[in-house]
Amino acid sequence: MTPTRVHPAGRTASPSTARAINDRLALRLLQTEGPLTAGQLKTLTGLSRPTVADLVERLQGAGLIAVVGEAGAQRRGPNARLYGIVADRAHLAGVDVRRHGVTVSVADLLGRPLAEASLPVEPDGASDGSRAVGRAVALLERTAARAGTAALHTIGVGAPGLVDPATGALRPTGELPAWHGHFVAELRRRLGVPVLLENEVNLAALAEQRAGAARDRDTFVLLWLGHGVGAAVVLDGRLRRGASGGTGELGFLPVPGTSGPPSATGCDGGFHALASSQAVCALAREHGLDARTPSAAADDEDVPEEPGTARGGEPDGTAAVDDASAAEAAVRHALDAGERGEAFLDAVADRVALGAAAVTAVLDPGCIVLGGETGHAGGDALADRVSARLARLSPLPTEIRPAAAGGTAVLRGAVLTAMDAAQDALFSPAGS
Repeated sequence: MTPTRVHPAGRTASPSTARAINDRLALRLLQTEGPLTAGQLKTLTGLSRPTVADLVERLQGAGLIAVVGEAGAQRRGPNARLYGIVADRAHLAGVDVRRHGVTVSVADLLGRPLAEASLPVEPDGASDGSRAVGRAVALLERTAARAGTAALHTIGVGAPGLVDPATGALRPTGELPAWHGHFVAELRRRLGVPVLLENEVNLAALAEQRAGAARDRDTFVLLWLGHGVGAAVVLDGRLRRGASGGTGELGFLPVPGTSGPPSATGCDGGFHALASSQAVCALAREHGLDARTPSAAADDEDVPEEPGTARGGEPDGTAAVDDASAAEAAVRHALDAGERGEAFLDAVADRVALGAAAVTAVLDPGCIVLGGETGHAGGDALADRVSARLARLSPLPTEIRPAAAGGTAVLRGAVLTAMDAAQDALFSPAGS
């Protein structure tokens, strides 16, 4: 007999609603725990044996689960059958849109990557960046074909800038390429599937929350230290976007040590001026450390350059990518550079701690994850330094952790966003 389900408001669920709740519960367990037997589903859900038998039959009939093996070498028969989600029931994609390039990943319904590809995208002469948009969309189509799928179910896209919570439109907060604003619309037009747009730092936080440095935290802030500077705020397990989608625009934070305050049209005078990858590269040079991209350093050694990479200091359309890579390389170099490296890391930590102190004073999150190229490269060495400085600036205890997801954080977050949406659609009564 199907157990009675009660809505949060106190209303008793109808039998059809109860079945939908039971189905979704079982599917979520199969997603998080892996293949399970009917007996294990009974134990984990608390449902009766007949109810579990009914939902297993229902989900098999909908093509959402299938028998994938047997539990234990000694067990045989129906009770030993292992049921798992049919991962190829739908395919999805994540897209990481940067200033001068795009990276895509096509995955199955469980978020497991099937094919990935990257492409530098240089600005073109058209005012709407139509050529760049076309190349980026074509890359996703080629990657989907390589993954063996003719149609994608859902696409998640991460991009810099504000995503309006009401309209879902992208509003740049600085000088971003024109093609960013047209890319999502063109994806929807050409592929005809749901496309979910989210700020890139928010997606990185999702990756850290689900499979990275913040797996054990319901409340934390991801401090992004890359070409741009920003933050993602997760409170009580939920991402906070703000009234205009601008929660975490930390690059605009007025801080001491800059040439002047930021403005509504540019963050050059804010925290960005101290902690962006460009600022970190300049600081590295002041300390006598190499602040060039790996490809630029190779050029100086007469090593042939790989196609599509940028040469150090040359404006070839990938400068934004390069200074983030150069900052990462400088931080990694500093970890093995003795006294000069120690002094540089101390100086970086002094700057990062200012932003962390502002976050702590306003939100008291208890945990700040240092992400982006600089934060991930700095690892525990940078996190420990920031922690020590923050303890002197704030009375609020705050753990500082290095990011774990690294350079794939935004892409992984985009895939997870698409996966959640696809599962919500397919695991609903209408989807079955």
